[in-house]
Amino acid sequence: MSADLTVWLAVLAASAACFGIKLVGHVVPEHWLAEPRVARTASLVTVALLAALVGVQTVTTGQHVTLDARLPALAVAAVALALRAPFVVVVLLAAATAAGLRALA
Repeated sequence: MSADLTVWLAVLAASAACFGIKLVGHVVPEHWLAEPRVARTASLVTVALLAALVGVQTVTTGQHVTLDARLPALAVAAVALALRAPFVVVVLLAAATAAGLRALA
């Protein structure tokens, strides 16, 4: 089996899995989702997935750990969020931090 065919089969399988998960979300009875434990778990899974995505995108390049301007920019963004800065300000501060550090390097 060629590599291209393998990639397309993986894409199709992932697409079918995503569609199935979405479909199950619409078919599940609403009273099941209203249970507090399910709602709490769903919100925690969302936060955990977002945190994992941010972590991976911040400290990796390809399959290698890379410590560059992204990590201090994330730290500046975290401090700005802790100080309750507006989201646009958080993004601008993080971008300016990364740009400044890359300009110095």
